[in-house]
Amino acid sequence: MSHPILDVEAVSAFLQAAELASFTRAAEALGSTQSMVSTRIKRLEATLGKSLLQRHPRLVRLTPDGERFLPGAREFLVAHGRALAAFIEEPERIAVGISEQAAGPDIPLLLARLAAHDPDLLINLRIEPSSLLEAAFEAGDLDAVLVRRIGAGKTGEVLREDVFGWFASPALPPQPEAPLPMVSLVTECRLRRHAIEALTRCGRPWREAFIGGGMAAVLAAVSGGLGVSPLAGRMAPRDAVDVGGDWGLPPLGRSQVVLRSQVASARGRGFVRELAAAFRS
Repeated sequence: MSHPILDVEAVSAFLQAAELASFTRAAEALGSTQSMVSTRIKRLEATLGKSLLQRHPRLVRLTPDGERFLPGAREFLVAHGRALAAFIEEPERIAVGISEQAAGPDIPLLLARLAAHDPDLLINLRIEPSSLLEAAFEAGDLDAVLVRRIGAGKTGEVLREDVFGWFASPALPPQPEAPLPMVSLVTECRLRRHAIEALTRCGRPWREAFIGGGMAAVLAAVSGGLGVSPLAGRMAPRDAVDVGGDWGLPPLGRSQVVLRSQVASARGRGFVRELAAAFRS
């Protein structure tokens, strides 16, 4: 009995579309076109005789057969990469900086998934405030950075725009006469400074209620009712609410998530494309 022969590019297109839930973002990650990604996946489905993806206007979802095929597809691409790596003398290294205020607390999980597509690309990761990452990038210490930018900045690819709000637990009572209890990531955080400047301009007193510990700790402090945190809406805990309007707090405006890269190699550029696709709105 003959078995179907899998096409590496078709399997790669399927994985990207499945993980990014979008043909458009899969095409960006692969440096291809949406029509080519669709064609390759249709060819894979014809080879297997199974429907792997459900096509919706704005979303791609796995079918039951796609769910069954996904783990083996990942192993197939990893094995393919290892086979090619037999002829590579040294793994390539890429130094990446990511701001938690831009990406959230799940950075390691995301990078692990991206790195699985090229196991021999060694990622040196720095998680720091955007201001420090941009300085390191300018100094040539980092190959690529993903930062949150408030106001004008230097060159970079804008991946998304976010609206800021003042987020707190619904159980936290407003205290208009008391200093605002503020929850922040780090003292060097641009968003923290931006929020303090806005409070100062409107004459609203504030106090430090919680600072540091990473984004996971910040979100836990907000959910736990320790105070109010200036956050992009998509970063806020699901159980938190934007209290800015009800509490009379100053608007914080918008910001951009920006990718800056000076990666020269083809493998490195491929990784940066995947990173951009994963964070683009």
